[in-house]
Amino acid sequence: MANKEEKADEKQSSWKDFIYNPRTGEFIGRTASSWALIFLFYLVFYGFLAGMFTLTMWVMLQTLDDHTPRYRDRVANPGLMIRPKSFEIKFNRSIPQQYIEYVQHLESFLQPYNDSLQEVNEACPEDMYFEQDEFEVKKVCQFKRSMLRQCSGLADSNFGYSEGRPCILVKMNRVIGLRPRGDPHINCVVKRDTPLQMQYFPIEGKLDKRYFPYYGKKLHANYVQPIVAVKLLLMEDDYNSELTIECKVEGSDLLNNNERDKFLGRVIFRVKVTK
Repeated sequence: MANKEEKADEKQSSWKDFIYNPRTGEFIGRTASSWALIFLFYLVFYGFLAGMFTLTMWVMLQTLDDHTPRYRDRVANPGLMIRPKSFEIKFNRSIPQQYIEYVQHLESFLQPYNDSLQEVNEACPEDMYFEQDEFEVKKVCQFKRSMLRQCSGLADSNFGYSEGRPCILVKMNRVIGLRPRGDPHINCVVKRDTPLQMQYFPIEGKLDKRYFPYYGKKLHANYVQPIVAVKLLLMEDDYNSELTIECKVEGSDLLNNNERDKFLGRVIFRVKVTK
């Protein structure tokens, strides 16, 4: 029994000496000077790493532009989107509750295009790029919602939904510095054997060159991209059936047939109107 008690006391004493040895002044096996050297080493080591990281970030930031991304190869061609923001547009023309959300979305989207707001912008000449590279403050060309005529929501606040001939707004995503060649315009087709009558506003679905190039969110703060309104002139035979419609940007060098990206230069959506 005495031997066991002595061994237990020795073990407890050895643990105490490991934590702090009063004879040598060691703490967890090291003296104060040894701990100071280790602390100094890691302080210098991590300080050097932090300095290298800071220097690297500073050098990288010197190569960036506040207004234009350095690498834009992945967004050389814009995609297309529609408003209302839904790829499944279904409603009964006789039930306002089913299409009121679409109408409200269109009205909200067109607020920046109100004629009263656009009056302060430039009346730019048609079919010409609005080049402003040498100017620090970038101006904006007018795009009044009244240009959308029957799809402007001014004469018909329901955008044709109450009569079963809805308006769809097609917009091209913004790409800094984009200058589409040719005569870019939006063209829509229904995927079936018989064609569907449609009206385009502005006329022929034109995306005028005066709205290009775009200089970025900071430089072009009040910029509004051109939009094309497509009014679907549905007939009696078109009701109660789902229509798949594809819109593309055509007449220019912009891509619209990339199988890997179904939104690159085109957009597909479905419409079903019931009576």
